[in-house]
Amino acid sequence: MSRGIFITFEGPEKSGKSTQARLLEKYLKSKGWKTLFIREPGSTVIGEKIRRVLLDRKNDGMSLVAEMLLYTASRAQLVEEVIRPALRRGMIVLCDRFQDSTLAYQGYGCGLDVAVLEKVGKLATSGITPDLTLLLDFWQSRDKLKNESAPDRIELRPDAFHQRVKKGYFVLAGRYPQRIKIVRVEPGIQETQAKIREIVESCLLKKSSDKKRPSRS
Repeated sequence: MSRGIFITFEGPEKSGKSTQARLLEKYLKSKGWKTLFIREPGSTVIGEKIRRVLLDRKNDGMSLVAEMLLYTASRAQLVEEVIRPALRRGMIVLCDRFQDSTLAYQGYGCGLDVAVLEKVGKLATSGITPDLTLLLDFWQSRDKLKNESAPDRIELRPDAFHQRVKKGYFVLAGRYPQRIKIVRVEPGIQETQAKIREIVESCLLKKSSDKKRPSRS
């Protein structure tokens, strides 16, 4: 059975990753593609429990290394339980965050050694790498975010941290230009979605020409 296609969504807080991934999932399914949406951390029983611990504002004493390892543990479970089997079935897997998030947040944002994080990440993912990563270019100050909703533990971090995260994402995009495509977030959700669909359709066309096309329903 041909391998499916793994597409990840990355970006700063409140950049619209989940919304855009869900819209893309609906669009691809309407075109007959077998598509699965998942999120990180989460999308497994174990992962969802880890997610609650990571985002709980009460856990403000969590060490940076513990934080990184929890994200990585959730990812390892997700790869083994969901991602690998779905790809083997020839599905298009859409994931809200993946290894790039750890590099951007715990690496560039928190200051942990990026090279070490890459090694740990390779172990957790069994070497699985996205075929395409959509990096949503967006910025919203923490002051505005706090006024909109109850922020989680990561969202509560200062603007300086989130600025480092955003810069880290652009460093990664520069390192992996063939995989990471920057999508500037437009005022209209559908405008941004149109850009995403164009990039994804180009990816699907290329994969089809390489005889790696996912199965249709």
